[in-house]
Order: sequence, then C-alpha cells, then structure tokens
Amino acid sequence: MTTNNPTYIELLAPAKNADIGRIAIDAGADAVYIGGPAFGARKAAGNSLEDIEALCRYAHIFGVRVFVTLNTLLRPDEYDEAVHLAYAYRRIGVDAILIQDLYLAQILLQSGHFDHLLHASTQCDIRNLERVQELEAMGFQQVVLARELSINDIRHIREHTHVALEAFVHGALCVSYSGACYLSEATCGRSANRGECAQMCRLTYDVLDGDMHEMLHQQHVLSLLDLDRSAHLRQLLDAGVTTLKIEGRLKDADYVRNVVAYYRQHLDALFAASNGRYAQSSHGKTHIRFTPDPAKTFHRGATEYFSFFSDGDSPDRRPRPMVNMLTPKSTGEYLGTAPIKDSWNLHNGDGLVAGNQGFYWPSRVNIPTGTPVYRTYNADFQRQLSAKDATRRVLPIRLTLAETADGFSLTIEPIQPARPTTPVSLSFTADKIPATNAERAEAVVRQQLTKLGDTPFEAVETAIRWSQPCFLPAATLNAWRRTATDTLLQSLTLHHEPLTPNHEPLTLNHEPLTLNHAPLMTCRYCLLYEMNRCKRLHPGQDAIPTYLRRGNLLLRIRTDCNRCLMTLHPTQS
Repeated sequence: MTTNNPTYIELLAPAKNADIGRIAIDAGADAVYIGGPAFGARKAAGNSLEDIEALCRYAHIFGVRVFVTLNTLLRPDEYDEAVHLAYAYRRIGVDAILIQDLYLAQILLQSGHFDHLLHASTQCDIRNLERVQELEAMGFQQVVLARELSINDIRHIREHTHVALEAFVHGALCVSYSGACYLSEATCGRSANRGECAQMCRLTYDVLDGDMHEMLHQQHVLSLLDLDRSAHLRQLLDAGVTTLKIEGRLKDADYVRNVVAYYRQHLDALFAASNGRYAQSSHGKTHIRFTPDPAKTFHRGATEYFSFFSDGDSPDRRPRPMVNMLTPKSTGEYLGTAPIKDSWNLHNGDGLVAGNQGFYWPSRVNIPTGTPVYRTYNADFQRQLSAKDATRRVLPIRLTLAETADGFSLTIEPIQPARPTTPVSLSFTADKIPATNAERAEAVVRQQLTKLGDTPFEAVETAIRWSQPCFLPAATLNAWRRTATDTLLQSLTLHHEPLTPNHEPLTLNHEPLTLNHAPLMTCRYCLLYEMNRCKRLHPGQDAIPTYLRRGNLLLRIRTDCNRCLMTLHPTQS
C-alpha cells in the first residue's frame, strides 16, 4: 500500500571546493558537505565564505542542503574565531554545521541561534546508543554514526532515539574509530583531530610476534579497503538512517561525479520500488549520460566492513579481507587474468597493471599467464565522465500564460518538488492585439517561454489561457520569461537573517593528552583475525601478532576479544 507520508532520504556528497559541490549537485546529491576558511578538519580543503555562499545559492534551487565542517578540536584561543565563523555560516545560508568540539557546540546551542543547525561529526566517536543519547540531549539535530556500526546496531539506536541518523555508505575508511586516533600526532606532531592527519595507517609495517620474530615484512596491514554499502541501502533505510554519506572531501571532480551518480541511480530505483515509503529529500531531475561505476575511478577495492557484524556475534562472521596488504593506492577495475582478451574492450591509452608492471595499452609487455590484470585508467570512460553534459540537473516547471484585465500574467510552478514551494506569478500590462494567424501566435508563445537556456529549469508543461489568440512580440515574451525565472530563483535561495555573536568571555583549561597512557588507535578491525590468528577462533597458537614496527617506531598490539577490539600502544623500540 502506498504511503502518503514518505520518509525523505538524503544522499550526502563531499565537496573539496564549490565547483565540485556543484558537480555533486548536478550528479544527484541531496546535500553536500564542504570545508570553510578554518577549523574544517581538512587542511587541504578550505574554502572562502564567498564560494560557500555561491554554492548555497545554487544548491537551494533544488532544495539541496549545504553542510559546512567546523569539526576540529579547538585550542582555548580559537573559540572566539570559531563562534564568529559559525555565525557567518548561518548568515550566508548554510543549512548545517558539523561539530566535533562539544564545548563549541555548547556555546552555539546556548545562544539559541543554532537549534536546528548543529550536526555531530563522526569524529565525536559515535559508536553506541549512550553516545547518541548524550548528543541528542545536548541539542544536536543529526549525528554521524561510526562506520564500524552494523545495521543491527543502527536499528537499536533508532529504536531508542529521535535524532536524525547519518551513516557512511561509500569511500575511504579510517582503521581507527574516528576521533580516537592519535598515531599521527604522536609520531609526526600532526593531529588528525585538527585536520593534519599524516595517514600513518596507509604505510608499511613489519608484524612481529611476542618474541620479536618477524611474521610479515613491510606490509600495509592497517590500510583498509574502501567502504561500499551500495548493495545494502534498503537495509540501512529500514534500520532508520535518513542521510547516506559518501566520504571524500579531498577527492577530485571525476570521482565525485561518478560515485554520486552511481548512488543516485541506486536510490532512484529503490524509491520507485518502495511503494511510496521512501522519497528523495531534494527536488529536480538528474540527467546522467554515462554508466556510473565506482571501480573506474579511485578505488582501493571494496568491503562491506561491519555492516552485518554486531557485538556478541562470533568473530567468524566478520568480512575478510578488510585490507589490501600490497598497496594503499587505487587498484582499479579487475579485468581478469592474462593473457589479455578481446572481451575486455581495451581502448588506446588505457592504464593497466599486471603484477608489478604498469603500462598503457597498447604496449608490448610480457605478462605471465594467470597474472591478475587491472585497468587503473579507462580512457573511454574518462572521456564520457569529463564531457560537459555528463550530468545535468534541472528543475521541471509548469509555465502558464493567462490573460488578465489589462494584459497577461505568467506563472511558473515547480512540478512535484520534494518540499512545498510557492509558485511565482507576475502580471504584465500589454495591448491585446488579435493575431492574424492563431496557430502561429500560440507557437511563438510556447517557443519563447520555453527558451530556458542556461537556467536550471526545464519546461515540461506549457499552458496558454486567453479569450482569443493575441500577437505578442518575441522580445516581450523573452523579457517576461527572464523576469519570472529570476524571481523564482530568488525565492528558492532565501538566506537566514544575519545575527551577531553574543556569548560570555571564555575561560578554558584543557588538559593535554598524555600519549604514553592512551591507545594511539582504537580499532574494530583486528589484524589477528585478518591473519587467521584470532584467539577465539584459533586458540593455542604459538605465534601471535604482538608488535608493529616501522623504522624506530614500535607499536604494541593489544586485543579485547570479548568486544572484538584492537588497540595500538606506544612502546620503546
């Protein structure tokens, strides 16, 4: 049975900059998240207020929300700047602000001006019901759940809370719980919680047993595959997730366009089959003129991660492998094993990797039979992806020209928007000159009113209501159309009213983190399980992975087998 009150679902895409944000919107995103001038947890992904404001204006045409990251942990002398930045985001039309620092959140919430704008960042380490309840009680409107949570975990949280739930569905995975990794800070002086992560998890390590014997030599044992939950979107929605997040604020335009379009198509098919239970949260129609495939842009290989592994489950239900120990780089699209086959449809300029050899097709290289071959660059796909019209988003509208007492009115109405919108109706004074050719007069009206050019609108219905056909010059019709479309654009891009920060002087005393007494990483991923050395599944083994070594750095591996957790601790080499 079709429901009259669907649950609105949001596909949230990353934006390194405003241009990529527009690309994400055109590819079908219902929301985008972007970093601002400071405190955005990505040093290499900052953007000006002017650029973010322009992105907001474009996004709001389609009812797309813009989230800005303000999610670093702050020093005492930074709170005033962060608060003023938050007010600036509110002023330019930002729809939500992602926060990690809970003291900053407290300041903003107590002002009364951010009651519906604050989202708890994944770096708040939101891994259980108690944490979600705490953040909901503070006043957060939405929380970004830890990637490690299973669908059952999420369902349990939904049953006991009301805050909106956001979950990752695609992209790079941090091996540690977000917000609980201090390895980069301890070894390089670069804090992951301040946007300076050195990505120590993507490096190679020796794995040593308790007697310091080498079990693995220089392997990428902490470098997780990329998350891909595209096969389980319906289960996530049924569990209570309403925002599906794609990771990648440092990714390029091609990656964002490809992956967003891929999930847009999956979700559109899901909505169509849901009998009205689920619907898209934004509006507009997305035209995709290529076949999206995440394996054809940056791709480390896919894992469902802990989608179906809950606390208390037997460890053998964990998916494996979770890491690619050979490389942290993009593996590309798996084609098959050598010899090269015509069915692979290779194109001139394709980049291929076979074993340790990388080459461009066609190149004469000797590849041993049976060697796995990957395509890391698809020249034909790249041409399609980079085309100007690869994706385009339009807002379908109904145009109505109607006769009035002293002229005509022109009404523009968005068709079937996800949220209610107010039609624009403008009246124009004009002489009513009977047309000598009625058919021609009507054709001119339809032709001129539907010349929408570079506007984001697409005319799908045009109605003319007059007592008799009239002659209306093309220039007049064009001027009316431009005025009406400009007015509709303005009505779709309203901003919040400007406000001035108002809070008490700040006095803070943050205790410094003592790294020698805290885990440098806390992971649900377990290297012992990955190496078939799980203590619960394979008890009594002599050689257990106990240390990770990289140069002079020596890390101690500790496991909590009752909770299926692994932690890394500093030690002396």
